[in-house]
Amino acid sequence: MDLEEHMMLLEKMSQLIMSALPKAEYSSLFNDFVESEFFLIDGDSLLATCISEKSLKQGQALHFFYVVECYLMDLISKGGKFAIVFFKDAEYAYFSFPELLPLRTALILHLQHNTTIDVQTEFSGCLSHGWKSFLEDSYPYYLIVADEGLDHLQTHLFNFLIIQSWGMKVNVVISSGQKSNILRLYAYLMPSTYNNQTFFQRNKMKIENAYKILIKQLQECRVLALESLFGNLKWNDIMEEASETIFLLKQLWPEGSDIRRVLCVTSCSLSLRMYHHFLENRKKTVSDENTNIQEVESNCLNMQEMEDLCKLHCLSVVFLLHLPLSQRTCARFITSNWTKNIQTFLKMKKWCEYFILSNMNIFELWNLNLIHLSDLSDELLLKNITFYYENENVEGLHLNLGGAIMKDYEDLWNTVSKLVRKFSVGKPFPLRTTKLSFLKKNPSPIKDTSKEKIPNLGFISMSCELVDKFVGDILTDLPFLKSDDPIVTSLVKQKEFDELVHWHSHRPLSDDYDRTKCQFDEKSRDPGVLRSVQKYHVFQRFYGSSLESVSPKTVVTQAVKPKSNFSVPKNKKAQETKAEIITRENKKRLLAKEEEKEEKKWNVLSLSIEEEIKENLNSGIKNLEDFLKSCKTSSVKFRVEMFALTACLKAWKEHCRGKGETTKDLSIAVQMMRRIHSLMEKYPELLQEADQQFIARCLKYLGFDELADSLYPTQVVRDDIKEKKMNKYSIGMGPVRFQLQYMGHYLIREQRKDTDPRVQDFIPDTWQRELLDVVDNNESAVIVAPTSSGKTYASYYCMEKVLKESNEGVVVYVAPTKALVNQVAATVENRFTKNLPNGETICGVFTRDYRHDALNCQVLITVPACFEILLLSPHRQAWVKRIRYVIFDEVHCLGGEIGAEIWEHLLVMIRCPFLALSATISNPEHLTEWLQSVKCYWKQEDNAMRKKGHAGYRANFHKDHFQIKESYKVRLVLYGERYNDLEKHICTIKHDDIHFDHFHPCAALTTDHIEKYGFPSDLTLSPRETIQLYDAMFQFWESWPRAQELDPENSIHFKNKIVIKKLDARKYEESLKAEFTSWIKDGHAEEAKMVLRNLSPDSVFSSGNMVRMFPLLVEKLRKMEKLPALFFLFNLGDVEQRALSVKTFLEQKQEEKRPSKADKEAHDLTNKLRKVKKSIEKQKAIDEKSQKNPRKMDQMLLHEAEHNNLLKTLEKNLETPPDCTYANQKAIDTETLQMVFNRVKFTRKGAELKALARRGIGYHHRSLSSREKQLVEILFRKGFIRVVTATGTLALGINMPCKSVVFAQNSVYLDALNYRQMSGRAGRRGQDLLGDVYFFDIPLPKIGKLMKSNVPELRGQFPLSITLVLRLMLLASKGDDPEDAKAKVLSVLKHSLLSFKKPRVTEMLKLYFLFSLQFLMKQGYLDQEGKLLGFAGLVSHLHYHEPSNLVFVSFLVKGLFHNLCQPTRKGSKHFSQDVMEKLVLVLANLFGRRLLPAKFQDTTLKFYQSKVFLEDLPEDFHDALHEYNMNVTKDFASFIITVSKLADMKQEYQLPLSKISFAGKECEDSQLVSHLMNCKEGRVAISPFVCLSGNSDGDLLQPNIPNHVILRTIGINHTQAPVLWSQIFDNQGRRMPLNAYALDFYKHGSLIGLVQDNRMNEGAAYDLLKDFALTILSISVSLRELCENEDDNVVLAFEQLSETFFEKLNKV
Repeated sequence: MDLEEHMMLLEKMSQLIMSALPKAEYSSLFNDFVESEFFLIDGDSLLATCISEKSLKQGQALHFFYVVECYLMDLISKGGKFAIVFFKDAEYAYFSFPELLPLRTALILHLQHNTTIDVQTEFSGCLSHGWKSFLEDSYPYYLIVADEGLDHLQTHLFNFLIIQSWGMKVNVVISSGQKSNILRLYAYLMPSTYNNQTFFQRNKMKIENAYKILIKQLQECRVLALESLFGNLKWNDIMEEASETIFLLKQLWPEGSDIRRVLCVTSCSLSLRMYHHFLENRKKTVSDENTNIQEVESNCLNMQEMEDLCKLHCLSVVFLLHLPLSQRTCARFITSNWTKNIQTFLKMKKWCEYFILSNMNIFELWNLNLIHLSDLSDELLLKNITFYYENENVEGLHLNLGGAIMKDYEDLWNTVSKLVRKFSVGKPFPLRTTKLSFLKKNPSPIKDTSKEKIPNLGFISMSCELVDKFVGDILTDLPFLKSDDPIVTSLVKQKEFDELVHWHSHRPLSDDYDRTKCQFDEKSRDPGVLRSVQKYHVFQRFYGSSLESVSPKTVVTQAVKPKSNFSVPKNKKAQETKAEIITRENKKRLLAKEEEKEEKKWNVLSLSIEEEIKENLNSGIKNLEDFLKSCKTSSVKFRVEMFALTACLKAWKEHCRGKGETTKDLSIAVQMMRRIHSLMEKYPELLQEADQQFIARCLKYLGFDELADSLYPTQVVRDDIKEKKMNKYSIGMGPVRFQLQYMGHYLIREQRKDTDPRVQDFIPDTWQRELLDVVDNNESAVIVAPTSSGKTYASYYCMEKVLKESNEGVVVYVAPTKALVNQVAATVENRFTKNLPNGETICGVFTRDYRHDALNCQVLITVPACFEILLLSPHRQAWVKRIRYVIFDEVHCLGGEIGAEIWEHLLVMIRCPFLALSATISNPEHLTEWLQSVKCYWKQEDNAMRKKGHAGYRANFHKDHFQIKESYKVRLVLYGERYNDLEKHICTIKHDDIHFDHFHPCAALTTDHIEKYGFPSDLTLSPRETIQLYDAMFQFWESWPRAQELDPENSIHFKNKIVIKKLDARKYEESLKAEFTSWIKDGHAEEAKMVLRNLSPDSVFSSGNMVRMFPLLVEKLRKMEKLPALFFLFNLGDVEQRALSVKTFLEQKQEEKRPSKADKEAHDLTNKLRKVKKSIEKQKAIDEKSQKNPRKMDQMLLHEAEHNNLLKTLEKNLETPPDCTYANQKAIDTETLQMVFNRVKFTRKGAELKALARRGIGYHHRSLSSREKQLVEILFRKGFIRVVTATGTLALGINMPCKSVVFAQNSVYLDALNYRQMSGRAGRRGQDLLGDVYFFDIPLPKIGKLMKSNVPELRGQFPLSITLVLRLMLLASKGDDPEDAKAKVLSVLKHSLLSFKKPRVTEMLKLYFLFSLQFLMKQGYLDQEGKLLGFAGLVSHLHYHEPSNLVFVSFLVKGLFHNLCQPTRKGSKHFSQDVMEKLVLVLANLFGRRLLPAKFQDTTLKFYQSKVFLEDLPEDFHDALHEYNMNVTKDFASFIITVSKLADMKQEYQLPLSKISFAGKECEDSQLVSHLMNCKEGRVAISPFVCLSGNSDGDLLQPNIPNHVILRTIGINHTQAPVLWSQIFDNQGRRMPLNAYALDFYKHGSLIGLVQDNRMNEGAAYDLLKDFALTILSISVSLRELCENEDDNVVLAFEQLSETFFEKLNKV
């Protein structure tokens, strides 16, 4: 490969990475605190990223280690599971940076010896075989790599790693640009796409050659670097010298030592020897060339000067040994740099340190303490000491070292002189024997930090009851400003800019409720509107009926009666009244009539079913079961079952006679046993002796003699049928094994027999009855039960209860997504009808997009954000008091990524009882305990209000309220059993065909996992899998003592049971698991490993184009009758692409099947039809004119007949063959189908969805409109569509059960939580007894992780934000009922999940609350009494966008928008395109912020329509923003200084991960130490490790300050400051540009442009633009409400902008 080719390939690789960068998803790396995916971190990327940290100064090792450990600790605390990889080849990249070589080596050693992190160093490079097989075995989910190195050579190395990872299907995460908050870490994820994989495969050889060339180049750099310093000494010679020095030291210090002393003496002696050698060399070459020796001498230092430098270094190391971190943080900071002539020696010294550290293995048997590897040298301390000896000491300042320091220093220097050997070095004292300056002269050599001390601003006092109640206990300790302080007096009059005279900024704004588009005007009497309303309700009921087959129920209001307890049976003795006797008699008569009717029906049917059973047993039995479902009478059902058993026995006999010795078809035997189960379990009281005898005979035929005898013990039967003859019929295995292995999913579920008067449609389980009791007692409950186990029934029962109580009470149902809101609303409309007073309705909806009857309904369905708006709205409290119950569906969203804190606010603000439902929470006890503490608070508040006789207290509630007993109890209801089993399968590709392998759940486990955590609680086995586990255990431990006892046939759980139930199988499974666990714990782990290995499928990792294979997978599932199926993918584009590819596949298949002449035939038919039609029309026209002629009439009829005939032939020609569509035409009538289709006539994706639906295919994701989603949901549930590709939004509670679920794409979003939510959709209750889950293109290790990972623990988010505090103050000061409002606000402030049981966090939140109040007062939004001022309404209205809302209002108040929005000419109301674009530029900088990775700015890619990178704000806006930021930063910095007293200093002096402590007793006997460490001011709020680089509190004022700078134990960082930096920089200090999507779209109006240039996904871009447009609209409406001058330019400009933006968006 020549150099040009080599350079071209490197360029190609860079381009490939560059084009992937802007498409990188900025997403959370760990989803919701699960034990994360296993991932890898490239060690050199970690080093390159951390070393570029801007607060870190060169040569400060301990601070660097702190930065690294903070990052790793952050990953671990969020649940990260990872390993760090350092490649051997990567070391070559540092030969141009010798100062980093020892640091890298020390980092590796430190991580290996002082932390538990798995560090891999054995791989030579990323293209080695070892690395490839490591990736295959561990299959990391992603690899964190830097996109840019310290120089271009290292960048190329990183590029090779990225390309190789993609080639191995490993995703890449960029190490820079990451952002962390309390729960999550966001980063750019570049997935391994098919294109990337093929690029690697195609160019594999070229890439390998290019890599070799690059390494060769790097090796040449090494040779050059060494040559310039060490002359003729080669690498190995120096290595030898280093190991010799170490051997010598071991003899001098036989008792051992610690790494700092060892490295100090060995590196000093080695570098002195090397420098000596270097000078000899110089002299030799010089004398050879006869140059002036004097000249050479002056250019580099002599030996004595070097010895002085080494002495200073030894002293600095002694300081490290003696001084605790608390003292070192006070060191003064020397700004001077080293002089040029000592650079050579410093480089040489770093090389020597590297050679020593590389030979650490020599120390193995010697007692070497490696704890302080992170603190080997401190260059800033060395400068400090050097400065003293060069400047202050010379000028006559003589300070003693102190005894201990002096002794240690002498020891070190004496050891150095012993190790040097070849020549003598000077004595330890004096330290400086030469005059040369090592530091450059500098006018101000010492950094003055006193100026940087942040003034402690003091607090503005507030007289507000609420503030006293929440933070009263800490106010006494805080400094308050006097009332005549300038800061306080300046608050009184906020200057307002002239143009705002006409603005009523304090006018209360309409809230989001008023603004939300109302679907219909509820009060309108306009016939058109009424018709739409009617149409809407008809559709809702149709949609609801598609969701469930429940007949609507009319609810009648009843007075609240004291509750009767249903769990206690009524006393039977009570006398029956006459009416009761009559009712009973009537019932009896009706039943007899019904029985007679069904009897007749069966007599008619039985003949045809008998025939069918002879033809095909399975379909015959299916028809028979359908009859049984519709039949109500037990006696008839019993007859049918006996009939079926007889038919099955007959079929079995015939089958066995025909088979002879070949294998038998056991499905007939399964049907027989199912009938026996049914008879024995459901109708025991109807069984006569003859029936029992017959059943026993059937059991004998199957070979189950023992069971037959236990049922009907006789001797007669045995002689009657000869043994030999019986063998012919026997199935050849025991009854238990047969039932578990072949009938697992048919086993009878434990169900109660006794009905519950509260439930008509089914018999509820015990746990469901407990839920009904909760509702009856007005209690609250947290309910955790699997998907489709029937937990939602309780919510409908709760609604019905409230509807019955009165016409005023309200139930609020909170659902996480709009799709779920629509679905629940439809269900409610379909379930309940009620006669309500005029204007009231049963069901209302409120989402951000639209609302409908929201406040005049009794059941409100809404999303969390909208419910929060109602709860926080001061003037809606009267409505809020009508709420009787709140139902939270999918409450685990409390731990979710977006809007989680809103769920918290809702749970703590409601006074009424609630039901919180979820399928997946791993710590429900903690959640329940927290909610119980909230309820206790409300109990106290209610009692206090009652005692006060709060005047409004009774008036606020309607009369029924006081008859209802208030309950404050929160119950936890857990239920773990799924109705149907799930079996998992892996799809592999062999010879271009798809194969399925069963995946046994135990294959997901390892013996280590079982030993540590046991079997995961929700890892259940189907009965067949339990048998497989037993067989494997029996096979691999021959002398297993309990083998007989646990053999299924002998197990106590099944002994002599004819009917085995699901529960028996579950108990047996538990005992097997317990036994297996005890194997591992009692020393039989090897056998256990073999069992697990045996149950695992062969390692299958299909290569091949999985995208191309997708339609074949769907086709295969159809053949296996596994449709309907849901296919989950995680990328919006792929969801659509895969669905379309299946449609294309079907069309091609149809094309191939079509006879060649078919098209021509169709063409001819169409022409003929046209002609016939014409002649018919002609005839009609003639007929109308003339009288009817009989002959003509006949001709007309002929024409019409011909027309119909042709039409039929054409339809037949064009119809889709049944195997070229997945649609089930019988599922839905044409009229209904058309109705559903008509609703999407004008939507963005409507046409595409209709075309797919006609083939039985659909897709579903968040960017579809609600009508489009409903089309897919309804048709899928009706069974018309049978293949749907979807993203995770569908898994959140949407009712779309199916037979099979397929995971068809690996993604960071496919985690334990989503896996359980999604797989839970498989198996429709009442239709499928077994659900199937398929994994397609998901690697085995990942499947294992999904099954064994725990679902997330719910942990709290940071609960407060400035705007939330403002909204709370708004409620407290303006609430219609002040007492109630204050109680709610206090509840929010006091009860965050984050601070539950954590007093220190509570204290921090109180301080943050105070900071927020101070900020709001200074900005002019609050006065000193906590009342709202100025534009507070507008700020709180834009609460979705903090801090942009605050910045926007500050621009408005400064008059910047009035300066910008000048019309085209005076008096005009129109604004030029230029003004509009500027306005969009400002708004995009505030509300359309999407960052791009920094490196993408270097792109050479061509853009066609968009500019892509957003320009900076116009100058006046930019300056205003800077001023705003600086004011806020000052306040925030002084707030952090106040909070810093909460820090735990013991932890602050420890490294966060290795927990190595640098605390200790301060050194007091050394004058020099006291002199050098005298800067005690301004080091309060910053981490002591960060202070080592000369940072002080003053640095808190810097923009973009990293989180680790602030003390880490106070629980707060810069992300909580309401600032908006115009420029954002990543960890490597590079600016990250903003994506100009909003402005670009405004200019060109093309979504395609955004996809092509801005590299966005179409659906995602559409969503973002819609949000942006809604924000503009929201601002424009607010401004219009606030301004009374109709012609205000700003208002007009925003209205014009809103209108044009929506126009452009609607065209899309």
